[in-house]
Amino acid sequence: MNKIIELIGAPTTFGQKKLGVDLGPDAIRYAGVLPRLKRIGHEVIDAGNVEAPTVDIEKFMSQQEGLQNYEEILTFSKSLKDKVSESIRQGHFPVILGGDHSLAIGSISGVAEHYDDLGIIWYDAHGDLNVPEESPSGNMHGMPLRILAGEGDEKFVQLGGFAPKVKPENIVLIGMRDLDFGEREYIKKHQIRTYTMADIDERGIRSVIEESIAYLKDKTDGVHLSLDVDALDPNETPGTGTKVLGGLTYRESHYALELLNQSDMITSMDIVEVNPLLDVENRTAQQAVALLGSFFGETLL
Repeated sequence: MNKIIELIGAPTTFGQKKLGVDLGPDAIRYAGVLPRLKRIGHEVIDAGNVEAPTVDIEKFMSQQEGLQNYEEILTFSKSLKDKVSESIRQGHFPVILGGDHSLAIGSISGVAEHYDDLGIIWYDAHGDLNVPEESPSGNMHGMPLRILAGEGDEKFVQLGGFAPKVKPENIVLIGMRDLDFGEREYIKKHQIRTYTMADIDERGIRSVIEESIAYLKDKTDGVHLSLDVDALDPNETPGTGTKVLGGLTYRESHYALELLNQSDMITSMDIVEVNPLLDVENRTAQQAVALLGSFFGETLL
């Protein structure tokens, strides 16, 4: 990769109800992401954090009517969209450090301004394909991918003045093991390419990644990788808020990212849901840094 890597912190916690995920970007920095990527041989810029609205603890912890923290997420999504779009305009490779997964509304909206046929690889335990009327919690970290595909609250869907940001047929889901009923129906209706943990167990991560690459390569002009650390098993990767047992191993994830790097297909990425308040000795942030190292070409020898 010849592009300058631009690290963009997205310290948002508004898409869910557990304090601490807004500290994720700085936890990843503290774990050494900048020197590690430079040591591999890349030119890296740390653009700092996109400013997030102030957290009103009483409001944040209460259950609001409808979508939770609506205005805060909308404001932040607009700011992040502009920051990511400018990064790509400058010819950089944006890496967005999260932050809860609602940040993908803004990050991928910014990416989509530069591609006609964007693809998305959603590496996650969850589909994040809910719509407000089907969401039991109203938490927006469970909705970004459906919004990006053109369904959901209209202000979010039309962020940037266009929709959809991605066609359903240009989405690949990897690591699925917790899907709500409406998400399952949406996946079946649109025949979204989905790899559950059962598929990965049966066929292996190499086959899954190679099929994903082949599926997207000829019909997209850019591919965004959105990596939620809850895709990994929480016994290995504890510092995240929506844990689901039976996930991908740390080693499988390293190999997946090595293969995606070799494909030369990924044009932007985010790594999300790192919550140091739920972590053990910053282990999850350290793993996030190591996974980024694998994606950007780090090898043992």
